Order: sequence, then C-alpha cells, then structure tokens
Amino acid sequence: MTDFLLRLFVKDYRNTKDTKVRTCYGKLSGIVGIICNAALFLGKLAAGSLSGSVSITADAFNNLSDASSSIISLLGFRLSEKPPDKEHPYGHGRYEYISGLVVAALVMAIGAELFKSSFDKILHPSEVQFSVAAMAVLAVSALVKIWMMVFNRKLGNIINSQTLLAASADSRNDVISTCSVLIASIVSHFSGIELDGFFGLAVAIFIIVNGYGLIKDTIDPILGHAPGPEYVKNIYNKIMSYPGVIGMHDLIVHDYGPGRQFASVHIEMDADKSPIESHDIIDNIEKDFWESDSLNLIIHYDPIVTTDPEANAFRIWLPEHIKEIHPDLSVHDIRMVKGVSHTNVIFDCVMPYSLNMTEAELKKEINEMVKESFPNYRCVITADKNYSSAE
Repeated sequence: MTDFLLRLFVKDYRNTKDTKVRTCYGKLSGIVGIICNAALFLGKLAAGSLSGSVSITADAFNNLSDASSSIISLLGFRLSEKPPDKEHPYGHGRYEYISGLVVAALVMAIGAELFKSSFDKILHPSEVQFSVAAMAVLAVSALVKIWMMVFNRKLGNIINSQTLLAASADSRNDVISTCSVLIASIVSHFSGIELDGFFGLAVAIFIIVNGYGLIKDTIDPILGHAPGPEYVKNIYNKIMSYPGVIGMHDLIVHDYGPGRQFASVHIEMDADKSPIESHDIIDNIEKDFWESDSLNLIIHYDPIVTTDPEANAFRIWLPEHIKEIHPDLSVHDIRMVKGVSHTNVIFDCVMPYSLNMTEAELKKEINEMVKESFPNYRCVITADKNYSSAE
C-alpha cells in the first residue's frame, strides 16, 4: 500500500535527495494522517458517548489531536520548501524540525490530559456500558493505527525525517492506548471490576514518557547537535580517498534542515606540491560532495612539509603517546621550527568533552611528556574542541 501511494502521489519518488520530492513525502503523510485520524475520531466519539467510557472518549480526542498534528506536519513541510531569501539565506528547512517539536509537545499534552481524566475516573468510578459496536470500532482503530505506524516509519526512514518518525511513534502509542481500552472494557464486563480509569492511567504515563523522548529527539537538531560518527566517517573516508590528501581535521557541520547541510574542514597536503594542483584537487572534492551528497563543503588548505625526517618521526610519535593522557585526545597541524638552543613543535590538540582537565593542565602534561623523550623540544599548543562527532 505504501509503495502504491508513493508511486501514485509522489513524482520521481525514488529521488529522495531532491528537497521537492522530500516535501511531497511529508505532504502525503500529512494528508493520510488527517483523513485517517478524523475518521477515527468520529467513530470513537460515537462509541464513547454510547458506552459512557471515559477512556474511549479520551482516545477519540487523542485521534483529534493526531489530526491536528498531521496538519502541523503538513504545514511544516510546506514552509520548509520555501527558497532562501535575503533574511534566510540558508533556506527554511528548520521549519520541519519545528513542526516535529510541536507534534511531540502535543503528544505530551494529550498524555497529561488523559492522566487527569483517568485519575478522576479512579476517584469517581462509573459503570461503563459494554457495547459490541464500540469494541468493533476500537479493533478497527487499532488496525488502522498499526498501518499508519508502519506507513510513517517507512517514509520517515526513507527521507530520514524525525517529524515522520515522531508521527510513527505517536501511532504506536495510539495502538497501545486503544488496545488497553479494548482489554479494559472486556475484562470489566466479564469480571464486574471497573478498570477503565486504571488502564487509562497506565496508558497516559506511557504516552508522557514517550513524548518526553520525542521532544528530546526533535529539539536536538534545532539546538545544533553533533553529526553522528557514521556521517563523519563517511566524510573522512571520501576525502582521504582523493590523491594528495595526507590528513583531515577540524570538521564542522551546520544543519539548516534536511538536505541543507553546510560544512567546513581542513585538509593536509604536501607543501611541495604545486599550489595550483592542490587547489584543483580541493575544487574537485567540494564539487563532488555537492553533486553526490548535497553537502556544501568549504575546504581550508593546510600545507605540510613532508621532507623533514625529524618532523615526520614526531608526527608518528606524538599521536600514539598523547593517548596515554586520554584515549580520545588527538593532534593535527604538527610543524617544527628549529632554533639554536631548542626546537619549537607547534600543533593543535583536540580536547574531548570527557576530558577532566583544564586547558592549562592539559598543555602542561603534554609538555612534560614530550620533554621526557625530547629534552630540547618546546611545545606550542592550540587547544581545539571537537565539533564533528558525539562521544
């Protein structure tokens, strides 16, 4: 069914790197969500009113909020496709992240409201009328929500959309909520024990906890989270595959919405190589990343002297031994300036967030470590932070 809908409503649906195609995925999910949730709301509202069940009625309004969430998602994808303008030169892609956050907040709000009504039902229990028609409505609702869960998860994974994955998680919550209401109604009918409020309370707690997780996941890209290790590894492997590239460091990625990533990086190349040749390689790297990954990459060129045996030996020694201080420490841009009485070794050191040392303490310890093996070396260290991957 999902593939059929994609072929029917999304032109060139396999080209998910195209922001227009991505927007069509979001629109399709939003329209399907509005139609399905509106129908479920009307069916459950009727069933809840006839049976007098607070949990069925609450579940109905949960579907109404889901329809609102679908409208917000649809609006978010629509706004995110607006082209860059003078005030927003990087585009409007973060609207999708904002809509995902709003959907997650609505999930939390529904959970809180369900908790309140269920708690009141426990304090003031009332008889729930068992209705085969109401049970049938709940069963059909659970099946529809299972399909919507799979539908949104598949679309979310295809275009890597946290908004659609949040919608999938919300549908999963609805399946659990509806099944709980169904079980409570059946058990209460045959046992005579009113469990309506208790089941509603348990579902509310689950929804609130899950909503908190959704908020955290959707707010991360808005705050500016580090790119994942796999993403960084792919960039590293691709850059290092080009001829003449010796090393790479200081990768910074800025996310302005899906398909709108900007990055900068330093790459090390042989200083004896023709600057024109090195510049040509850099141009090719930037062009290839844009064409194949839609990544706007800016590269800073670091020339490295490779003809000094002493400097080359130190470039091998230092990265290995600095990990004795902390396993996640790394260094780059190692240069040597030789004098009459001593040699200055100049380099940058990347401080991991897990390092329990100040910058001054780290520099002192590195200096002492180097002096033990190279008494005439003096370290000139620039401390960097790691912006490229979470630890």
